Amino acid sequence: MFKFKTELTKLQKDVMFHKSTERAFTGEYDNFYDQGEFVCRNCGKALFSSKAKFDAGCGWPAFDDTYPGAVKEIRDADDRRTEIVCANCDIHLGHVFTGEQITAKNTRHCVNSASIRYVKEATSKVSSIVVGCGCFWGVEHWFKKLEGVLATTVGYSGGESENPTYEQVCTGRSGHREVLKVDYDPKIVGYEELLKLFFSIHDFEQTDGQGNDRGIQYQSVIFCKSEKEKEMAERLMVELTQKGYKVATEILDEKPFYAGEMYHRDYYDKNGKTPYCHFFKSVFEI
Repeated sequence: MFKFKTELTKLQKDVMFHKSTERAFTGEYDNFYDQGEFVCRNCGKALFSSKAKFDAGCGWPAFDDTYPGAVKEIRDADDRRTEIVCANCDIHLGHVFTGEQITAKNTRHCVNSASIRYVKEATSKVSSIVVGCGCFWGVEHWFKKLEGVLATTVGYSGGESENPTYEQVCTGRSGHREVLKVDYDPKIVGYEELLKLFFSIHDFEQTDGQGNDRGIQYQSVIFCKSEKEKEMAERLMVELTQKGYKVATEILDEKPFYAGEMYHRDYYDKNGKTPYCHFFKSVFEI
C-alpha cells in the first residue's frame, strides 16, 4: 500500500545534518544538466532551477542563483566563507562565493549533491494536511518517508493564542496540539493514503495522549479543511470501528498552524535515534 522513499545514506546525513562535505567530482549532480529543478533532499522545498546551473569546474554542482527566499546565508565562525542552508529546514547545502567573474551574476552557490534532489518537472499543485498523534518528532519521522510528501513542518494548532511556544503547549493549558503539517503532491500520493499512514503509526485508541506523553496536546487529531476531507476521515474511522477498534481520534476544523522551533525539526535525523512511541503497523488491507 505505502511506497516509502529510499533511506538517506550515511554521507547524506553527515552532509545535511553535520555539515560534512562530499569529495569533489563524486556527487551525482556534478556533471548533470537535465532541465528541471533541484529541491532540498530533506524537506522537499525547491531551491534551484536547472537554468541557474553552470560548469564551474570545481567538482560540485554550481548555481548562480536561487529561488527567492529558498536559501539562507550564514557567515562561518572564522569569517572566511559563507555557508548556505535550506531556508525551510536549515540543512547544510554548501557555500556561496562571489567575485569570481564566472557568470554574469558573479555568484557561485557551491552545493553538495548529497543535500539536493533533482525533479524533472516542478510540482504544479501542492496540497497539505495537518495531523497530530503524539510527539511531533516521531510523526515527522514517518511521514518524511512517504513518496509524494514534499515537505514536513512540526508545529502547533488548535489553540486560540498566536505563535505559541513549545513550553506553553507542553502545559496542556494553551489548547494547542503538537502537530505536523505535511505538504504533498496529490498526483503521487492521495489524502486517503496519508490518513491511512497516520492511523498506522500510532495508537489511535488512546484517549489521554500518546504512549507516555500524556495530555490534550498529544491527543490523536485530524484537522480538516473541507467537508470532503472530513467525510473521508470519518469513513476510515468507521472502517476501523468495524474491525473492532475503539477510535479516539478527533476530527476538527482547520485552525491556524504555527511552525515549531527549529531545534525540533528533523529531530531523529539529527540525533540518529528512532521514535520511542511511534511505530508502523498497517491497520488497513494491503
